[in-house]
Formats: sequence, structure tokens, C-alpha cells
Amino acid sequence: MNNSIKALVAASCLSLTVVAQGAETLTIATVNNSDMIRMQRLAKTFEEQNPDIRLKWVVLEENVLRQRLTTDIATQGGQFDVLTIGMYEAALWGEKGWLEPMTELPADYDLDDVFPSVREGLSVKGTLYALPFYAEASITYYRKDLFEQAGLEMPEQPTWEQMAEFAGKLHQPDKGQYGLCLRGKAGWGENMALITTLANAHGARWFDEQWQPEFTGSEWQNALNFYVDNMKKYGPPGASSNGFNENLALFNSGKCALWVDASVAGSFVTDTSQSKVADAVGFTFAPTQVTDKGASWLYSWALAIPTSSKAKDAAKTFSAWATSKAYAELVAEKDGVANVPPGTRASTYSEAYMQAAPFAKVTLDSLKKADPTDPSAKPVPYVGIQLVTIPEFQAIGTSVGKLFTAALTGQMQPQQALQAAQQSTEREMKRAGYPK
Repeated sequence: MNNSIKALVAASCLSLTVVAQGAETLTIATVNNSDMIRMQRLAKTFEEQNPDIRLKWVVLEENVLRQRLTTDIATQGGQFDVLTIGMYEAALWGEKGWLEPMTELPADYDLDDVFPSVREGLSVKGTLYALPFYAEASITYYRKDLFEQAGLEMPEQPTWEQMAEFAGKLHQPDKGQYGLCLRGKAGWGENMALITTLANAHGARWFDEQWQPEFTGSEWQNALNFYVDNMKKYGPPGASSNGFNENLALFNSGKCALWVDASVAGSFVTDTSQSKVADAVGFTFAPTQVTDKGASWLYSWALAIPTSSKAKDAAKTFSAWATSKAYAELVAEKDGVANVPPGTRASTYSEAYMQAAPFAKVTLDSLKKADPTDPSAKPVPYVGIQLVTIPEFQAIGTSVGKLFTAALTGQMQPQQALQAAQQSTEREMKRAGYPK
């Protein structure tokens, strides 16, 4: 190699080193579910398109993620540049000024394409504080093959009482087949998301109009008794440890006849590469009981930027990319159109998507019907279907979730758990100065 070529190679290497050293690193905190793991994999495309930005991932279990992010943002720790949060945090943290407003988005982002209910759920007084990665309702998944074998027919709108009847007829634990899979893992966003919608369907509410908790009322008693009784009779072993991911794995392995959970699971239960029952899954609405108000939740996992980030521009560039139409097209190209993140954009629900995704219509109809401002048969002073959008709810919901898990495991009776929930919630609300 002559000297001139050596000099050229050396200069090129030096240039690459400078670019690498000058790249801005974004630390992204996200949840360990399949859609986010896909985002991490496909983000190599983003890095190729943006060589001046490097991505560092912190992927955590749902409860742990919430704890870490809450601690970091409340102390302005600045550990993360992009946060994966939900509507609860977006509303509260945006109001406190802890999140960067999502303004001045790229012209092709097309914010008007995002469903109004999702935009509003991530906004405070008209200002958007997080960009929705996907949105979900809760729906019912069931095994069409098992229903046919047993001579059963799933109604379009089942009740929880009907679900219990179906579960009893399909529960065959000696064959590793369980009638009913529901969340049991304690957490305000884990078991309480499911149990609250079940309670809503029974006519319950978290608080009356004077912010008094109502756990000792007949509605909550009926709901928790139903949950504990049927999970003990027809649920899988160790149900108290099962959240979304664990129940998804059970359903995909053919061990659940019925499962009520997030609509986002639709693309995974129908994916033949990960579901043994992909061709036998049916979809319908979440169960009602005495009312349909609040029977199905509304939630969005979204990307937000803390004000403590030192890389806000790069963080906004990434967040806009990961929630864009272009990202949806990338998913469709790499993994198939049925795997496009659901529930956020009107453009997602094209004819091609509706044909490829058998769960799409139920999801879309459920999302359109969900109303966080009217979540209960009785009037409420709060906003939220499966949660209560007040700062105190994170601690209260987790505490109540632990009590209800204790009822599921038999450590206490449902009545005891409800009484303890009433007392602890009254105490926390009084300490927080409610009514305000």
C-alpha cells in the first residue's frame, strides 16, 4: 500500500471515529412486551437513518418500569431521555411540567390521523405530552375449536356470568386446559386494570362523588367474590403471578379456553410462529354484567420526553419516528400488516389491515365506545376507566392490588380484603386532603 492510500485510509478511519464519538446517545426506558421488543429490533433502521443518534435501551417488567420512571421523574434524576408511559402518567406529569410538550412535529407526522380519544388521553388542556405507540381496549379471546367441540356458542356481547358458565364446561386441568385466564399479579396496571373493569361491569366505582371509597358496597363485593371464586375454580395454577405476558404465553401454548385482556394481544395470538392455537382463536367484546359502562378499558403505551433530558431534540426525532406512519409501514414490510401497532391511527384500519387482522373490528369498536369521563353506572368525580387519574392512585391502586392478590391466594377472604382496601384507601385519601 503506497503512502497516499495509507493516508486516505487513516483519514477515513479518523472521520468514522469522530462521527462515532460525536453521536448523541438516547436512553430509552420501555416495557418488556412484544411490541416494544419489536420496536427495539426495528430501531436499527432509525440508527441507520440517523447516524448521529445512538440508542441505549432499558427494558423492564411493567411494575418495575413504572416504579423506576416515577422515582426518576419526581426527583428529576435525568436517567432517561425517552419514557414509555401511559395515559395516567401523561396527564399527571404533563400537568406538573415534568414532560416536554410534543409540539413542532414533522409535517408528515399527521397528528390529525391519530384518534381523538387517544390524543385527548395523552394531553393536558389541549397540549400533547406523549406520542401514542399503540392503544388498546380490553377484549375477550376464546378458543373456537373448544367451543365447537363442547357445543357452545359465544355471544357477541357476553356477560361475566356467561363466562363463568363457559369456563366451567371447558375447564379440564387434567389435560392442562384451564377454563379462565385473568390477571392475578398485583399492581395498579396489572390485576387492578382487569378487576376494575370487572367491578365497573358489576356497577361499582372506586369513589363516590365526595371521594369516599366504596369497597364495602355490594357491587365491589359481588365483583371480587366472582373473580376469586371463578379463578380458584377455573384458573391456572399460580394465577397470582400472572400478568399480561404470562397469560399471553399460557393462551398461546393452548392452556386457556377463555382470556380477557388487552386487545393488543390480537396480533400475537394469531401469529403461527408463536401461537399453537393461532387458527382457532375467536374475538369478542369484554364481558358486561349489570352495565356495559367501563366494562372495557382504554389505554395507550406512549413515548414521552422528560424535561430533565439533555437530548430533547434527538428524543423527539426518535419518538416521532417510532409512532409514525413510516414505522407502521416498516412493521408491515418486515413482520406483516397484522402486526402494525394498533389503536392509534385511523389510517391503520385500511381494508388490507381489517382483512389481515381478525381482531381489528372488535378492537376498533371497543376503542370508540370507551369513555374515561363516564366509566361507571353511577356518577364519579374522576376520569379513568381502569384507573383513577389522581396522583395518589398509583400507591392506592398497588396497595389494593396486593390485597386482592392475597384474596386470590387464600391468605384472606374477599370480604377481609375489601374491608382492608376500604380502610387503607380512606386513610390515604384523607391524608391527601380529599375532597379538594
